[in-house]
Amino acid sequence: MVDFNVPSLSPEVSDLPKLLTILPMHLQQALERHPDYHQLIEVILDLGRLPEARFPQKAEFLSDQVIRRSDLDYCIERVGQFSGDNRAGIERTLHRISAIRNRQHEIIGLTCRVGRSVFGTTSMIRDLVESGRSILMLGRPGVGKTTALRDVARVLADELDKRVVIIDTSNEIAGDGDIPHPAIGRARRMQVARPELQHQVMIEAVENHMPEVIVIDEIGTELEALAARTIAERGVQLIGTAHGNQIENLVKNPTLSDLVGGIQSVTLGDDEARRRGSQKSILERKAPPTFDIAVELTERYRWVVHQEVAETVDLLLRGRQPHPQIRSLDKSGKLVVENPAPAPAPVAAEDRVTPLSLAGWQMSGRMTPVSAAYRASSSDASQFQQMLEDSFQERDRFGNRAHQSGPNGEDLPLHVYPYAVSRSQLDQVITSLNLPIVLTKDLEHTDVIFALRSNIKHHGKLRQIARNRQIPIHTIKSSSMPNIARGLRRLLNMEEPGKSELIDFQLMTTGKEHDELEALEEARLAVEQIVIPKGQPVELLPRPANVRKMQHELIEHYRLQSRSFGDEPNRRLRIYPA
Repeated sequence: MVDFNVPSLSPEVSDLPKLLTILPMHLQQALERHPDYHQLIEVILDLGRLPEARFPQKAEFLSDQVIRRSDLDYCIERVGQFSGDNRAGIERTLHRISAIRNRQHEIIGLTCRVGRSVFGTTSMIRDLVESGRSILMLGRPGVGKTTALRDVARVLADELDKRVVIIDTSNEIAGDGDIPHPAIGRARRMQVARPELQHQVMIEAVENHMPEVIVIDEIGTELEALAARTIAERGVQLIGTAHGNQIENLVKNPTLSDLVGGIQSVTLGDDEARRRGSQKSILERKAPPTFDIAVELTERYRWVVHQEVAETVDLLLRGRQPHPQIRSLDKSGKLVVENPAPAPAPVAAEDRVTPLSLAGWQMSGRMTPVSAAYRASSSDASQFQQMLEDSFQERDRFGNRAHQSGPNGEDLPLHVYPYAVSRSQLDQVITSLNLPIVLTKDLEHTDVIFALRSNIKHHGKLRQIARNRQIPIHTIKSSSMPNIARGLRRLLNMEEPGKSELIDFQLMTTGKEHDELEALEEARLAVEQIVIPKGQPVELLPRPANVRKMQHELIEHYRLQSRSFGDEPNRRLRIYPA
């Protein structure tokens, strides 16, 4: 964690009295007397309803008289002209007045939002702004994206002497009227006649005015995303905002995914899929991202910074969680930078233990449409979307595992309907591993069907019920303890158990004594010291049938083959190299 001083934020400049002048007199007086007057966020005026004032932590009615048509007309006469996106403003202020219309296109409601300029917000990402790389800001409405964008434009124009052009579609960045608000400094502003023409104005700005930096608010259409890529490829620095709270929202949004490189489905060959331990159809980034850096505004003064968008997207598509930088301001105005621990190094392909029953399921425990034998068929688009959903692990924004969920995002404990699998064995595994799973006999309220693969194939009625109710089916190869344990762990998006953990679990769940441990250890040493390194078959000592079964399952874990031969009581296992 690093902390250092940054210039203190200036007081907010809001021109609040100018907003009050457009309101009817009795509402002006009510607001001026209000103790939280300076924290006002917006005023809501809806025809036939009581006027409402919204503050950071509450909302209050301003009068006991409902809004009449004459009240709305009074306000409309005192603001600028409403544009195609039903927004207007007050000249040389940052306030925004948005209209709600009826079917006859008459205004029946107004949202009067207070616009404030805050100098100094750029200090949190000053180093990134000065780098000349393109920056994309994300966050929920009201978190301060436009305010930050405005201050970035001022810093680039006034302090870094860059040629900055702002594409101001709704006059929200530089205010209403022909003369821009002083909050943008020396940056130039290009207004947009209609929202659907924003992409054309973006290209026009580059071609006609030779900017070094283009500032764009609310990239929301495919044409605007394409225009942004065109601008970036011409060597112009882009500073923009987009619809979405996090990078994941853009990756899943087909309209805006090009901002982070675009996503495409790639089919691997059999050998490559086996080497990776993945499905044959996977998702990959299609191109370099338009924006090099992404900043997620989680709170007003707590931002999550992805300094390499390409790397972040690649990690997300592989099912791994990125570890972004977290920047925040403490109470004394110091900038605190947290660098989370890097993600653990990926396991080499040759060292990775591949799950034994991947058919129809990924490691997240969710059924993928590409190989789901018991899912209803769907279009290519829905298959692609499902693959995209399956690429993301359920973790929070800072790399920690978020609250767990089931195969389709259900809250835990997960309700599992067992079919052809011993309920007593399931209970034993759930208890031994302390899994958040509840077994149920009610298909109405189950989250997933857990079945033996060989049995479910011949039960068409159950598959039909699962399709109709959209219940995923998870199958296992056999009803042995290790297979059940692996299946349940995959359901919960848990890691595969290691070799030593597998032995400990087998002993824990079966209650075997020293002889069983000795037999499993014998098999493990034979595999790791002779079969794999030397490529030679090994014959084990004679064992009882139940112990040989445990040895078989352990050897399968290494993706090797073994066979029993001989007569009882001298029947024993032979392990063959791959």
